[in-house]
Amino acid sequence: MQYIQQAAFLILAAYSVWLFRTNILQIKRNILLGRDEDLSDQASLRWKNVILLALGQKKMFRNPTVAIMHFIIYAGFIIINVEVLEILLDGILGTHRLFFEPLGGFYTFLIDFFEILDIGVIAVCIIFLVRRNIIKLKRFVSKDLDGWPRSDANYILITEIILMSLFLIMNASDRALQIQESEHYHNVGDFLISGKIAPLFSHLSETQLIYIERGCWWLHIIGIFAFLNYLPYSKHLHILLAFPNAYYTRLQPSGKMHNMLHVQNEVKYMMQPELAPTGDAQPMKFGAKDVMDLSWKSLLDAYSCTECGRCSSACPANQTGKLLSPRKIMMDTRDRLQEVGANIKKNGSYTDDGKTLLNDYISVEELRACTTCNACVQECPVSINPLDIILELRRSLIMEDSNAPQEWNAMFGNIENNFAPWKLSPDDRDKWTEDLKNQ
Repeated sequence: MQYIQQAAFLILAAYSVWLFRTNILQIKRNILLGRDEDLSDQASLRWKNVILLALGQKKMFRNPTVAIMHFIIYAGFIIINVEVLEILLDGILGTHRLFFEPLGGFYTFLIDFFEILDIGVIAVCIIFLVRRNIIKLKRFVSKDLDGWPRSDANYILITEIILMSLFLIMNASDRALQIQESEHYHNVGDFLISGKIAPLFSHLSETQLIYIERGCWWLHIIGIFAFLNYLPYSKHLHILLAFPNAYYTRLQPSGKMHNMLHVQNEVKYMMQPELAPTGDAQPMKFGAKDVMDLSWKSLLDAYSCTECGRCSSACPANQTGKLLSPRKIMMDTRDRLQEVGANIKKNGSYTDDGKTLLNDYISVEELRACTTCNACVQECPVSINPLDIILELRRSLIMEDSNAPQEWNAMFGNIENNFAPWKLSPDDRDKWTEDLKNQ
């Protein structure tokens, strides 16, 4: 029977890891559909961002209460994986509490700590469910989250509660078996939380307790493998992608816009025609119309989005009733990228489906509402930049499609002819100072 359990566990583990790897490679391929961008400079500063932003969640602590609750869930996910490591090795080797003998008293300390953290995770998950579904905070009831995104958040919180509860019940039934001196269940003593629960199982037989303990063990590990393979389909993929996203964040000041090389060269060739390349010129493309025209970093941003809504809550356009929502920009980009990825997977290469990110997913009205204030960039806890996507789409809208309001076109004309947004000749621009001279 033991060998059958080990074989079943190995098959489950191998399949789960293979499936997760397959989905992650698909996501990596989708991200690399974007334009190349070199973000490898200043490695020390980038590692600092990983430690402060991804690991330390620095930006979350602008709201300390929520930050602490989020950190409890985050720490629970990271730290309790030490216990998961023991479960995995026990499943592979057919052992029970493999780390107890080598760690001794420190093992008891670790499990006590895990159980305290476990209770904290359950409590915080319940609070977060209440905030989303009963109190209904404004950023959680936005129409951006209608449908799957709202359900996704609830599924994850409920799953966390179930997994943490299974961990406690498993330990409590294990302790009850130890008290009954059941074979293979080493006496490791009372753990802090489960030791108080164990007496509730004292009336059960050894067989019943083994069924409960083994059932919780299997459900716990199956739940973890299921959660692992759910991540690629969920916003909670940010648990993994927050780290590379923090490392590859753009280090220049948030308000700095990068020049378009094509435009820069056109101006340079006008001033110095001898520098212009000879032969047939390659067609120029301005901005981005679809996900393939965006930088790979913007596509990584889309997959890293937590859908927390802090960007939209800080957006002045959104808060004054405009259609723009930076969160929706990121969600739409991710949805379109997944659609393009599925297209490539089905056809071997991208086959035009008659859709583009611009217009089919993100509307002209949304793009025009942006004031480029960078509030969304400033507020994002995982260093996502919705503004870069907005600017690239808006550049395509104006420079490729010539789609701009008349007021904007007038300003563009003034800049082109007068080198300033105003309809004044450069020669006349300082005439107003003549009156000052006569005073």
